[in-house]
Amino acid sequence: MAVDKKRIVKRLPLTDARRHLGEVIRKVRIDKDYFILEKDGIPVAGIMDIDEFEDYLDTRDIGIKKQIRKSYDEYRKGKARPARDFLREIKG
Repeated sequence: MAVDKKRIVKRLPLTDARRHLGEVIRKVRIDKDYFILEKDGIPVAGIMDIDEFEDYLDTRDIGIKKQIRKSYDEYRKGKARPARDFLREIKG
């Protein structure tokens, strides 16, 4: 797994984003930077890597939200176990 570097969030006027779209996309794709696009100084949109965006969409799925809530409730009730124990078990 790659080490997650500190993500950079850049604010950019829409006109500059339009003018330098190729460079913006490269920074998003390669450097994993985030961009907040502004119109008249007001944030109107954001740009992020597609993999992260798809992960974000998954978290909005009601089924996944229910699974997360169920797992969290089990954890709070003490029904969880350390990941190392689980990994040891599945590795045999």
